Amino acid sequence: MSTSTFVALACGLLGLAVGSFLNVVIWRVPRKESVVTPRSMCPACGAPIRAVDNIPVLSWIVLRGKCRDCGAAIAVRYPLVELSCGALFAGVGARFSDSLAALPAYLVFAAALLALSVIDLEYYRLPNRIVYPLAIAMPVLLVIPAVADGDFSSLGRALAAGFAAFAGLFLLHLISPRGMGLGDVKLAFPLGVALGWLGWGHVAFGLLLGFLYGSVLAIALVAFRLRSRRDAVPFGPFLAAGAMTMVLWGWPIIDWYKARRGL
Repeated sequence: MSTSTFVALACGLLGLAVGSFLNVVIWRVPRKESVVTPRSMCPACGAPIRAVDNIPVLSWIVLRGKCRDCGAAIAVRYPLVELSCGALFAGVGARFSDSLAALPAYLVFAAALLALSVIDLEYYRLPNRIVYPLAIAMPVLLVIPAVADGDFSSLGRALAAGFAAFAGLFLLHLISPRGMGLGDVKLAFPLGVALGWLGWGHVAFGLLLGFLYGSVLAIALVAFRLRSRRDAVPFGPFLAAGAMTMVLWGWPIIDWYKARRGL
């Protein structure tokens, strides 16, 4: 087994467990509850979740999507979040298998973006309780590869990109407050830091893809009459999708673009 495959598998298994915790975060943070205590419980009957019923994905399948105590339905969102986190972690593990010092930063980045995306889709907001710690964690965690590799220029570029992305989205917020919420502006800083470590091209394409994803879906929703032009569409998930696209496949995309432009 290659190192890349081993790291990807290990990160994928870790992602399943982290995804289980993210379900707690997604449920409790919007309600301003602690994510540490009390222990997980059924939201319908309040019965504590047994350890055997808290195995990612498998427990949901065994229980057939129902609470063992009261029979209330357990939303399919729970295993989907766990599977999504596992897949993201596996992808990030494969991407950074040759740069293990940077791996923790991007695992945290992927987990936070997944939680923020699900919350934004459901509640139309990006909680500061996640955005602010992420904004602090990314520069701090990227100090590890900067020291390990002696690459402080990348760290400086990451910080500059974070401020640049924040300033750009803040300007859009001033121009069109309805089109660009403050939560999206705040999220731009950690996005810029994470992508800036990889390169300025990653920052530009990450933000561009976020706008592209959001525009395509908004047009599709209006075309199929699922939304009107005045209905708000959460933008955070699209920023997250654009950022993760560039984290996982940034260099092939940039190389393709350069080839098309003859650069």
